[in-house]
Amino acid sequence: MPPETLRKAVTPYVPQKGEEYMNARQRAYFREMLEDLREELSADIERTVHTMQDEATIFADPNDRATQESDMTLELRNRDRERKLIKKINETIAKIDLGDYGYCDSCGAEIGLGRLTARPTASLCIDCKTLDEIRERQVAK
Repeated sequence: MPPETLRKAVTPYVPQKGEEYMNARQRAYFREMLEDLREELSADIERTVHTMQDEATIFADPNDRATQESDMTLELRNRDRERKLIKKINETIAKIDLGDYGYCDSCGAEIGLGRLTARPTASLCIDCKTLDEIRERQVAK
């Protein structure tokens, strides 16, 4: 299950008129969002481990065994993605603590509240991310 489907409905941050970008209120909002997401992902990983242990059945039919192994492989791949996302969430929370959160790693520009609400682990502004994706497509050819 992709991480986007795990997330609860998030109320977007609405800045007050004249509010400074990445002030203490905004950092607290994004920290809470990231911690909630990390908690959800961790709980889902733990649930999966328990489910896999409970359903560890040895099927006599080779087709049933193959299906079970395929399902477990897919589930483990998803959990590995979530584990990597948890690592990125931890790194992002560390950036909040350092005061570097919300600014592009490449050019230093503001990433923007809308982009951060949609993807709170974003580390590049939309322009740098677009250029990065163009480069990736060129290299892939």
